[in-house]
Amino acid sequence: MLNSIVRATSFVHHVLKGKINKNDVVIDATMGNGNDTVFLAELVGPGGSVFAFDIQQIAVDRTLKKLVDNGLDDHNIRLINDGHENIESYSTGAIDAAMFNLGYLPQGDRSIITKPGSTIKGIKSVLKLLKPGGIISIIMYYGHEGGMDEKQQVSDFVKGLPNKDFVVMNCYYANQGNNPPIIIFIEKMKKDSCFQSECYKNNGF
Repeated sequence: MLNSIVRATSFVHHVLKGKINKNDVVIDATMGNGNDTVFLAELVGPGGSVFAFDIQQIAVDRTLKKLVDNGLDDHNIRLINDGHENIESYSTGAIDAAMFNLGYLPQGDRSIITKPGSTIKGIKSVLKLLKPGGIISIIMYYGHEGGMDEKQQVSDFVKGLPNKDFVVMNCYYANQGNNPPIIIFIEKMKKDSCFQSECYKNNGF
């Protein structure tokens, strides 16, 4: 049960717990300090697979330590020192879920940030790999130089996704200042799914 929606990461984890199962294949597109990699590894278990990406070696090192500390280093987890724009260069196969956290590495070099071109390329790659019914979460932190541009371009991109193929949900803090994070969920539609006006029409509304 979700006790608080104050932290964006807590809310995202709460949603994904209902979508990710044991033995799933998942991607952490922005490894960072390893918190999401650990979260995903615990959900999919030793029979699943986690592919985690980050351009900074310090992120890989911190994530590996966190996995060891949590007794997860024997799971099927691949830590990849590369940007998420290159996801398709690695053999992941079809995936069930992916997570993106946009911005800079906490307790890291704040001049190294995610950028709209590579971020959108990474999202496109994940959308190709995503199974029907699969989900992507994106948390956008944008209170830094270049963050507003990424926020706008990513927002425009996901708004343009065809609604016959994807459901896009945009969640934001309506009464918080200081550029609070924005959360986006993208779910790939199953062939037998219907949504919004089509569902209403088919059910007599």
